[in-house]
Amino acid sequence: MRGRLGDPTEGRGGEEGAPTHCPPRLAARLAPKKRLEEAKKAKQAEIDRKRAEVRKRMEEASKAKKAKKGFMTPERKKKLRLLLRKKAAEELKKEQERKAAERRRIIEERCGKPKNIEDANEDELRSICTAHYDRINRLENEKYDLEYVVKRKDHEVVRRANWGSSLLTN
Repeated sequence: MRGRLGDPTEGRGGEEGAPTHCPPRLAARLAPKKRLEEAKKAKQAEIDRKRAEVRKRMEEASKAKKAKKGFMTPERKKKLRLLLRKKAAEELKKEQERKAAERRRIIEERCGKPKNIEDANEDELRSICTAHYDRINRLENEKYDLEYVVKRKDHEVVRRANWGSSLLTN
């Protein structure tokens, strides 16, 4: 079908839809259509470019929103709570161990280290009992002296309180 004029498939050259060998009348009729098609294509390209630009802005905005909002996801919160509970349990256990060690140290300081009486002979048992008796005696004497001091100070506080109230009534 090579020689027909007006065949749209014949003679396409550099530009799409532009006939290369057309009579001037046909070219004059095709020129406005060609311009309309080019205008439509340009308009569609502009619309596509704007859509792509808007889509890109929306994606950037959503990424920024996710970066701000998505830091503490529910899964991360759950893991963080679990870690905090474990850390608190460890701290509590350390604190209990520290208190127990402090308790043992105070008991040893006040009472002395426990003596091994299972393998002790009679002389060693006698010396242990004598040491305990002397210690108990010394502690009872200190207790008596401290109780006496407390009673004396209580008596003096009451006496001064009565003396101050007698000044106020006069």
